[in-house]
Amino acid sequence: MENCSPYNSKKLTKTLLPILLLLLLSTISQAQGNTNSNYIKSKCNITTYPSLCLKTLLPYASYVQTNPIKLCDTALDIAIDSAKNTSHMVSELGKNKGITKYEAAAIKDCIGDLKDAVYELKETLGAMNHLNDTDKDFQWDNAKTYASAVISDANSCLDGFSDRKVNPDVKAKISDAISYVTKLASNALAFINHLF
Repeated sequence: MENCSPYNSKKLTKTLLPILLLLLLSTISQAQGNTNSNYIKSKCNITTYPSLCLKTLLPYASYVQTNPIKLCDTALDIAIDSAKNTSHMVSELGKNKGITKYEAAAIKDCIGDLKDAVYELKETLGAMNHLNDTDKDFQWDNAKTYASAVISDANSCLDGFSDRKVNPDVKAKISDAISYVTKLASNALAFINHLF
């Protein structure tokens, strides 16, 4: 009979209430996390490179949530970082001893193309930040134009390495890095194209 006393009932309630509250909050948080992840998964299906999209964007699901502008901005930020890293890598390759004059010229041109790509990605972000302005359609068109130009610039970097005079290892490293940048930019462009 002692176990059924009001005192023990209150004590049990005080003990269980925080646990039940934690379980409820955990369930809500998990449901939101699933919603955010599912949103990114569904959006990645519209891209040309869905597996890369998932790999690069799922870690940002809690930030992006279900916001299409945040999704575009995050995809662009990732592409900017990749273009900067690629530019640095290409620059470091240009410092290697033993590269030919032809390779050095191709590397120099490529660095210029990558700097243009970074600039255009930043301009894309800038246009995205003005989508609430009265000239929304103009800004949206600018974002699409700049994002498309990134892909062109990245590809023009590769043109300088198409000649057989370039060391195959140098060509492969640069080609892989540029391909990664163009895929990221392509995915970001897909999000922008499907924004409205």
